[in-house]
Amino acid sequence: MEYIVIIIVLFIAMLIYFRIANKYSIIDKPNHRSAHTQVTLRGGGIIFPVAFVIFCLFNLNEAIQNYWSFGLGLLAICIISFIDDVKTLSNKIRLSVHLASVVLLLYFTDAFALMPFWVWPILFVIIIGTLNAYNFMDGINGMTGIYSLITLSSLAYINKNIIQFTDENFILYSILACFVFLFFNFRKKAKCFAGDVGSMGIGFWVIGLITLLIMRTGEYKYILLLSIYGMEVVLTITERILLKENIFEAHRRHLYQLLANEKKVSHLLISSVYAVCQLLINIFLIHSQLPVWIIILIIFIPAGGIYLGLKWNLKKKYNL
Repeated sequence: MEYIVIIIVLFIAMLIYFRIANKYSIIDKPNHRSAHTQVTLRGGGIIFPVAFVIFCLFNLNEAIQNYWSFGLGLLAICIISFIDDVKTLSNKIRLSVHLASVVLLLYFTDAFALMPFWVWPILFVIIIGTLNAYNFMDGINGMTGIYSLITLSSLAYINKNIIQFTDENFILYSILACFVFLFFNFRKKAKCFAGDVGSMGIGFWVIGLITLLIMRTGEYKYILLLSIYGMEVVLTITERILLKENIFEAHRRHLYQLLANEKKVSHLLISSVYAVCQLLINIFLIHSQLPVWIIILIIFIPAGGIYLGLKWNLKKKYNL
């Protein structure tokens, strides 16, 4: 019954936000690098911080005791991202808030206590890089929601059947938020886009859970729960560096962008394929007892080969 109430509350919250977004014109207008062709409401991903607030209200004592640092980090990064959705901010302001949020995240996961001092800068780079990867990949209908749903469901399975590393509801509330968001976003003509507030918000939540799992188990293989996103972003950045492009400028070089913009493949099909690929990797990853370096080779050699082959064929076909 609790989860039904949560879903209803989240739906109401989304509908209220739509009225606000319409009134204040919080919209995403198509441009030369967009994969959509019509004006769409932006910032629907505000549902993710709302879901966390509801989680805190239903689990008040535990939230105050155990989740305050995560909550402050999540709300800080979501607020600054939402402001950036409405009015573009300077990189210095955004990066400062991102750094503060990551500090709170690492405190929440006990990384400062469990990891040696020299590892901390590496964690900062990895987490901020992963957050930005989440943002880079939020470009077509359904991608952020369904990919996050697969990753969160995998984490819920691990938490229930392999090793309990956090409160079950801490994962389930984010899953419910994904379902509600997908109801409005997983469409040919999306009702709303996640916006930076959505991609950064759910990205922060997912990274927090994966970091908790790694700290609890000492198994670094679980970072591969985001391997499809990681592979796409790293290879695309490498390509842009080789082409001597400014990697901080907007572009349309991701494989999913080429498929959607040049080949005109359905956004929903692309998003579903990405999610299914990550699901297959997760199934292998969760049940494999192989050393992590072998797992990495088994995942990235075929996946990377397929990715590069598809991209090379598309670029050749469309003279890109």
